[in-house]
Amino acid sequence: MHTPEGLRDLHAPTHRKLAELIAHCGALDPESLNRVLEGFGDGTVRLQLHHAVTAERYWVGVIHGKSRDAEDEAEHPDIASLEALRAQVFAVTDGYLAGVSAAELNTPRPMTTWDGKSHDLAPAHVVLRTVTHIYHHMGQVAAMCRLLGHPVTQGVNYPIVG
Repeated sequence: MHTPEGLRDLHAPTHRKLAELIAHCGALDPESLNRVLEGFGDGTVRLQLHHAVTAERYWVGVIHGKSRDAEDEAEHPDIASLEALRAQVFAVTDGYLAGVSAAELNTPRPMTTWDGKSHDLAPAHVVLRTVTHIYHHMGQVAAMCRLLGHPVTQGVNYPIVG
């Protein structure tokens, strides 16, 4: 059984590392930040970071009964706006975890997703999915940064350190 405290202990360092990665990407010029690199679903560093954050926003919205999130990539054209978005999304998820009971967190219930269908999901699993998803995209951003000649420093994408 997952506890709210345990999930917060996973969620907080995930966002600390994501914030470090976003800050690292702040050294990229706008052209590099928006350069399309082949082989990545979201082909630019900016879009990878945006997707990692807004996917969490979407899934926590699903927990709260909001099944669709507006696309707003244009509203986040730079690192400062992406970091502000990350902080906002972190606060919403952290606030949810701070106020939910372990029983509610672990009990599957119907949730409606983008496909308009109802799925029985445990909120704990939804939150865990957002954490693993962030690390997936952090790895992609790290690879993109290497391709752009700006490799990430050791430890930026390692959740146990820092």
